[in-house]
Amino acid sequence: MQTISGGICSFGMSGKLFHAPFLEAHLGFELAAIVERNNNDSREHYPNSKLYRSVEELCGDSTLQLIVVNTPTHLHFEQAKLVLQSGKNMVIEKPFAITVKEAEELTALAEKNNLFLSVYQNRRYDGDYGAVKAIIEKGFLGEIREAEIRYDRYRPSFGGKQHKEGDMPGAGNLFDLSPHLVDQAIQLFGFPKALFADLIKMRDDVAVPDYFEMLFYYDRLRVRLKATVIARESTYAYTIHGMKGSFLQQRSDMQEQQLLAGVKPSMESWCPAPAAPDGILHTEINGEVKRSETTSSPGNYMGYYDDVYKALTGKGPNPVTAADGILNTRIIEAALESSAMGKIVTFS
Repeated sequence: MQTISGGICSFGMSGKLFHAPFLEAHLGFELAAIVERNNNDSREHYPNSKLYRSVEELCGDSTLQLIVVNTPTHLHFEQAKLVLQSGKNMVIEKPFAITVKEAEELTALAEKNNLFLSVYQNRRYDGDYGAVKAIIEKGFLGEIREAEIRYDRYRPSFGGKQHKEGDMPGAGNLFDLSPHLVDQAIQLFGFPKALFADLIKMRDDVAVPDYFEMLFYYDRLRVRLKATVIARESTYAYTIHGMKGSFLQQRSDMQEQQLLAGVKPSMESWCPAPAAPDGILHTEINGEVKRSETTSSPGNYMGYYDDVYKALTGKGPNPVTAADGILNTRIIEAALESSAMGKIVTFS
């Protein structure tokens, strides 16, 4: 089995939970290098990897074939350029870039140097999203007319991370959470014809909008995306209404919680299924109206890295392309314009 040598640009939460464990566990990858600017936390868990103090040093390692850009959003563009200019393939976290111009420049640079570029969209591999996707693809709901995807949190005060909630480029929930919801909406329903967005700051101690609501316009379909930080009691994360029936799905995927608890991921099922039903399907099947509770199957973020490995070894497509990332960034730019001007933004 071909081994691909990889490095990660940061060992914060994303590095510790979403990247290092998967590169370490996948038989096709070697977690060869980690950047920690000041700490040595990675030495306890990954002592066989090299420790670098800067992304520049990481990019200078000629043995690395893949670098994961998992630093704060405002650093993505410059660091992604360094990675591509050093001749390395790249996985980059969402959002791909702050502006469409930056995303297009990185895409052109990767294409010019014949390098692999994939955007890390792990939520495509959530069990709850997988349940929604399967219900729609099986046609249980008929033609979809209305959908809502939301991400509820309860964080009534500033969390302490300036790059997420401070006065910095790329901060705020539009950049942090909307890329997940936007990506899923586009995967399920395609790119919208227009959107309207409402962005506000609900908490007094944060500098940027922490609430967003977007309405996507299609010919005969409306899709609403929403995220809030003051939902002590959350509701269904996915609400899908079609001409034959409805499907409601809770946000129930437990992979992040399992990773926080120190569970090691694998290609096999390593995350438990929900302990109780987490969905409701109310529709007509073979002429009979049925309402039933459903339980989603466990997701597996290893699927993303396995798909990356297959793409790098010529055995499969890029799971999340740069083009996907550009579409996502187009939505973010349009949402900012819509909210600022109070108008519907139409896509050409």
